[in-house]
Amino acid sequence: MALPSPDIPWWRSGIVYQVYPRSFQDSDGDGVGDLAGIERRLDHIVALGVDAIWLSPIFPSPMADFGYDVADYCGVEPMFGDLAAFDRLLAAVHARGLKLLLDFVPNHSSDRHPWFVASRASRTNPKRDWYIWRDAAAGGGPPNNWISDFGGSAWEWDAATGQYYLHAFLKSQPDLNWRNPDLKRAMFDAMRFWFDRGVDGFRIDVLWHIVKADGFPDNPVNPAWHPGITERDRLIQQHSTDQPEAHAIAAEMRALADEYGGRLLIGEIFLPNDRHARWYGTPERPQVHLPFNFQLIENAWDAATLRATIAAYEASLPPHGWPNWVIGSHDAPRIAARIGEAQARVAAMLLLTLRGTPTLYQGDELGIGQVDIPPERVRDPQELRQPGIGIGRDRSRTPMPWDDSAFAGFSTVEPWLPLNADWRTRNVAAQDGDPSSMLTLYRRLLALRRARPALGLGDIALVEADRDVLAYERRYRGERLLVALNLSDEPRAMPFAGEVLLSTLAGRDDGLRPNEGVVLSPSPRA
Repeated sequence: MALPSPDIPWWRSGIVYQVYPRSFQDSDGDGVGDLAGIERRLDHIVALGVDAIWLSPIFPSPMADFGYDVADYCGVEPMFGDLAAFDRLLAAVHARGLKLLLDFVPNHSSDRHPWFVASRASRTNPKRDWYIWRDAAAGGGPPNNWISDFGGSAWEWDAATGQYYLHAFLKSQPDLNWRNPDLKRAMFDAMRFWFDRGVDGFRIDVLWHIVKADGFPDNPVNPAWHPGITERDRLIQQHSTDQPEAHAIAAEMRALADEYGGRLLIGEIFLPNDRHARWYGTPERPQVHLPFNFQLIENAWDAATLRATIAAYEASLPPHGWPNWVIGSHDAPRIAARIGEAQARVAAMLLLTLRGTPTLYQGDELGIGQVDIPPERVRDPQELRQPGIGIGRDRSRTPMPWDDSAFAGFSTVEPWLPLNADWRTRNVAAQDGDPSSMLTLYRRLLALRRARPALGLGDIALVEADRDVLAYERRYRGERLLVALNLSDEPRAMPFAGEVLLSTLAGRDDGLRPNEGVVLSPSPRA
């Protein structure tokens, strides 16, 4: 077996595991997860076989948007612990050979951040220009037609100073002005604070939002909008996102990360392939290492669509760009809820055998599916502001079920969100020793990926196959592996001959069984 070169960065063959801190493990009995709880459960993450942990925001916050409204970029929310607890967690992560990534939120802060408190104090305050303030339109009302991602105008009137401020999300999340050099310097200092503390990188929230077009022109109306989709989509965000100046800032962030050596930047970016690929930058002036690719979440789940999606994405990448894939996150519906548990097993194999860096989301390794949130327990501001159109995120943020004890071993009290209804049987302890469980499948897939450089680093070539079958080859330095995924609930012809190294199902058959994925080592003549 050909081993990878030692100069290949860890993240190229590595796997990232996202932890939603509020919902991983409660250590102090308040019903909300915390840093000490994550430290307590590190052995589960190690046993999976991943390389890095990404933590959703842990900074001080009023929690209007559950941490994405930051009140201090250089601290820890007391609900989660303190800087000493963070340092203990970081040391424990590194002691186990893992990396730790933090969620950096550069587009907006909380309205309770001292910067914004100063900014709104008066028009002459030195920090006034750290946020985006504008006069009312000529005829009165907001400066333009921009819509918040959470619905309603993206502008909020401040009576005390007689201007509007911009907020791409909640009105309690005012947008920062990255055109101001003092603000930019302060944010870079925050990144340095965590790099100096030893973090291994950042996932950068809504990176493509951070600069707005000069002059703040109206966004064009979206002719495809219809009732039943989010209000944000009434407009095309042509002038409020993905501005050229944002790429220059991303390049500066990358230069800072490179100063520290081996630090990783992942950018949250929702854009068509051609614009998405620009966030890699150039070899001479690189930007983020991995612009997040959400296409397995966004597209229909059938072989033809997935084949076209993979081919188009791969073709769009610059020569120096490395792909990445996700099938779940704290914002998206659970993969098992979206396509069913049988296909969620196939999705796991797809995610972990495609070319590129995969990110796993906590709980998907258990196959957690649909979790119904009673109306009185809805916490997500996005759902509360636009109910009934299926955009609620609470369903993906429910607590991790560890065992069949009270509150699934997550807490000693009622958790902040409901558990999955089947938590007594769908939990880590129940699946730990079950050879047919989803958890065992994930562990076996991750072990195979680690053992076979063709899966971690190899090229990919899509292969023609029977209808409903997605098939491809992975090659690396003479090693060749074959993957065949049956995306239907009927048997299909096997497109390859070879030794089955791993199946998503127990037992074996000559063809592809319904909802089966396989990884094969080809026969000599295959």
